[in-house]
Amino acid sequence: MSEKIRVLISEEEVENRIQQIAAKISKDYAGKEIHLICVLKGGVFFTCELAKRITVPVSLDFMSVSSYGDDTKSSGVVRIVKDLDQPLIGKDVLIVEDIIDSGRTLSYLMEILKGRNPNSVRLCTLLDKPERRVKEVKVDYCCFNIPDEFVVGYGLDYAQKYRNLPFIGVVDLDRE
Repeated sequence: MSEKIRVLISEEEVENRIQQIAAKISKDYAGKEIHLICVLKGGVFFTCELAKRITVPVSLDFMSVSSYGDDTKSSGVVRIVKDLDQPLIGKDVLIVEDIIDSGRTLSYLMEILKGRNPNSVRLCTLLDKPERRVKEVKVDYCCFNIPDEFVVGYGLDYAQKYRNLPFIGVVDLDRE
């Protein structure tokens, strides 16, 4: 089996949209500090680029949750692989995710984090597939709504490959 990658969203489009979202976040959080929670591994590229462009003070923590493994579809079972290092009490939390698909992972994650007594919890995603939603989640900041195709690049992977692509691409699988 070999994969071909077709460009869905160019590097320039991604960069421009991240700048726009960062400006909106900076305006919405004026006078506050944002505690970014990067959802690993896929969210790290987006989180770094977003954080560089936010103009209010930012602190950062990492969490790793899994529902995919090496498959292209969510298993529906969410596990916390790495928990946060810092407490959330009284913080304005912004969860930064690479992609929201079924909503299962983010719904679960948001409930857990709200239970840790932050001041607020909002959600920012690079990509959203609203038509795949099984669990409803409120997305506060979204860079792109995309069709139901399996995408890679900018942190998103297929079996741990293609995260380093500077654009968002669609994986076309040739099954031989």
